[in-house]
This record gives sequence, C-alpha cells and structure tokens, in this order.
Amino acid sequence: MKRIALLTLAVLPLLAAGPEWKPMFDGKTLNGWTVCNGKAPYTVEGNMIVGATVEGSPNSFLCTDREYGDFVLEFETKTTAPLNSGVQIRSHRYPQDATGRIFNGKEMVERKFPAGRVYGYQIEVSDDDRGVSGGVYDEARRGWISRPEPGSKGARAYKNGDWNHYRIEAYGDRIRVWVNGIQTTDLRDPMDQSGFIGLQVHSFKGPHPTKVYWRNVRIQDLGKHVWTRIWDGKTLNGWRHQGGGVFTVENGAIVGRTKDGDERAGYVVSEAAWSDMTLRMKFRIPKGNSGVFVRTDPSNMASYEVEVDSIRRTGGFWETGPGGRTWVTGPEDNAAVNKEGWSELTAALYGHSITFHVNGHQTMHLPYDSIGRTYGVIGLQAHGAKNPTEVWFKDIEILVPEK
Repeated sequence: MKRIALLTLAVLPLLAAGPEWKPMFDGKTLNGWTVCNGKAPYTVEGNMIVGATVEGSPNSFLCTDREYGDFVLEFETKTTAPLNSGVQIRSHRYPQDATGRIFNGKEMVERKFPAGRVYGYQIEVSDDDRGVSGGVYDEARRGWISRPEPGSKGARAYKNGDWNHYRIEAYGDRIRVWVNGIQTTDLRDPMDQSGFIGLQVHSFKGPHPTKVYWRNVRIQDLGKHVWTRIWDGKTLNGWRHQGGGVFTVENGAIVGRTKDGDERAGYVVSEAAWSDMTLRMKFRIPKGNSGVFVRTDPSNMASYEVEVDSIRRTGGFWETGPGGRTWVTGPEDNAAVNKEGWSELTAALYGHSITFHVNGHQTMHLPYDSIGRTYGVIGLQAHGAKNPTEVWFKDIEILVPEK
C-alpha cells in the first residue's frame, strides 16, 4: 500500500519566524482598494480607514484589488453603535444574476442575487450584545456558519465602543479567529480557497450617520491551497475492486452497481492511503445505499464511512468493521442533497477532528473523536442485493498546498 502523508502545517501561522508582515493600507490613500456595492463613502482620516453609513444604501464593501489564499490578517477596528460591520475574506462577486440554493436549516430554498453582489466569508464585527463578533457569516450565500458559544469567553471578547484587535488565520480549509487575544472561531469549511478581502459598512437606518474605523491593517501571505485529482477520471488505475458489485468507468465517473443475486457489498479501494486530509468529490445515487470510506483498513474494511443514500442520512457518520460503532451521528434526512443532478461531498479529517459537508452545508462535526481511526485508504461502496444500488462518483480530489 502506498502511503501519502499530507503536511497540514496547522501551527505555521503561529510561529514567530514566517513570511514578512506587509501593510495593506499606506496610511494616506486607498490605492489597491475598490468600493463594491452600496453608496457608503470610505475616506482616510489620520492613520485610519473610515467608512460611513448612507441611509437607503445596501451593504457596501471596500475590497482589495488582489486576491489572497492562505494568510494571517491582523487589524484593529471599532464602530459607532449600533452599526454592524465585518471583514470579508476569500470573497468574490457574482459575475451575473444568480439563483442560489440555500439550506435554511430544514430544506434547500432558492434565493436570487444580482450581478456584482459581494459574497463569501465575513468575519463579524458587531457593536451590540449578541456576542457574535469574531464569528463567520457567509455573506449573500449560506448565512451563519460559525458563532462563538453563547456565554463563552469568545462571546464576550469584543469591547463595544472601543478599539478591538482581530487576528484571522486562513490556511487550507481551516479558518481561525481571535478577538483581543481570545479565540472565537475554529472552523473547517472547504467552500473557498482564495478571494479578495473587503471592509464592510452595513446597511443602516437611523437618525444620523454612523461610522466604522480600521487601522493597523497588515497581512502575512502564506501562498494558497489547491485541489488536486487522485483519480484520473478515465480508468481504475490506482484503484482496485474488492468484494461484490460491478464497478465501471462511464462518462468520467466511477459507477457502482449491485450484482444480481450477490448480497455482498462491493468496493473500489485506493492503492494510496492517507492520514490527515480534506477529500472532495461529486456524487449522485439514483437508488440504494452507498458510502465513501476514509481511513480504511482494506483487509476488513474497518473504516469511517460518510453515508451516501438515496433517501436519508447522506453526510452522516458510520464506523464500520470489527469493533466499529455503526451509526455515530449525522442528519436523519437528505435535505442538503440536490434532488436532481450531482451533489458535492467533502470530508475533512485532521487528527481526531472530523467534519463532513454536503453541497457546502456541514452535516457532521466531531471536534475530538479520541477513540477513532487515524490512517487508511479511501473506498467507494455499492451495497449488495438486499439493497440494490446504483451510485456515481466523479471529480475525486484532495486539498494540498500549491507548489
């Protein structure tokens, strides 16, 4: 078995030695920045960038002209109550009018977004008592994806009406945030690996304009991560069939089907094995039950399994094989799965932290699964004759630092 070790470099941004800090604001002009959306004016006052509200304006953003991937970003900010603000990272603009499918917590719903609308990760800055500053809001896309635990130190880290120091570390699919030295976010999310940085002035209605201030904005550029294929899309080279079922390559996809009369589950199993990784692929399952096996022992198929089912529980977590815990946790429905066409699945496994997403929506997260598995191959499953199955997989990739 070929072993592949992925160096996550999770501690790299915390090392004293690292890339040079570079200021993102020259203290005099807004060169290198462009206002996107809205009518809020951005000006330079002393050593500060200042954004002011305009009644009737939608959210406004002062955006960097260049994009960043992996980085450490630091700044100080304060707002005039009760203004809500934030800092966009790895963000983009819709190139044309778009209709997105958004998971509202119960089902997928459609929302419309105009061309040019800024969207992406927003690190919250909120001068109020909700305790959400330092959380991550997915602007004009999925909404809240991470908030400080109510009542925690993180929820109390932001000082209303005063200067607040933010530190944001984005490395691969991990985003961490500190406010005034207190951690408020530690998130695994695979949606975007690069994009621009933006300073928000939120829409506002009040008796007089209000302002948000930023100063000492600086960044360490750490390169970026990219998705790389681990299946060639044409053959089963590097993979082997195991057990029952029939597996073929059709139209750029691995297709698994139950073999008539054969009750054994079937698998295609990678020759390479991994420990820490983020895995991504597209799938569709017209009928039956399947799964994506990770950290798998191919001798007995003991594994973590990301559930893939035509009816329910897709994106949930099974542990299979001798001594496995069977069903561990996850959704009971298929609300995050597209009803037609392809869906996207990701599995992020780092040490004992395990996170699954379906179509960008987190379906399972175990921050510390201390009794679990730490290494193995990848397997794609099709169930046996008791549950006739047809399942398709394509675009199988892992996330790695760009060379």
